Amino acid sequence: MRILGIDPGTVITGFGVIEKKENKLRVIDYGIIKPKVRLSLVQRLKYIYEEINQIIKKNNLNILVIEDIFFHKNFRSAAKIGEARSVAILAAANQNLEVIEYLPTEIKQSVTGNGRASKVQVQNMVKRILGLSEIPFSDAADALAAAICHCHKIKF
Repeated sequence: MRILGIDPGTVITGFGVIEKKENKLRVIDYGIIKPKVRLSLVQRLKYIYEEINQIIKKNNLNILVIEDIFFHKNFRSAAKIGEARSVAILAAANQNLEVIEYLPTEIKQSVTGNGRASKVQVQNMVKRILGLSEIPFSDAADALAAAICHCHKIKF
């Protein structure tokens, strides 16, 4: 099974593709999608959508895992995250992927054992769990953590 984790954002969207075979996790690909800041919001969303489509096509995926909507202190920021989430979900739906959502606290709990873990703690645990040679960029680590979370959930 191949899983795409997404950490949505209109400035930077993190992605991580992992494969689960039996009880082993293997990283296939990870990184960030970073549209040019000078683009309009609509153009950035289109860019994110197109990049996620390419990732899905390239990696023969089964599932997209993404953070569920959560309360955010800044409504404007939360709305933009919601828009980036929507284009990721649309890309997955258009290619018949199952879409699974987890709360940010569930993802952190699953990966670090602490639902309020810091970004650095998540990055370090993702590196360790997946046997990476370097610590992934924060947004990519969050995306990989989402995919790892789903692998832990489907064990049970």
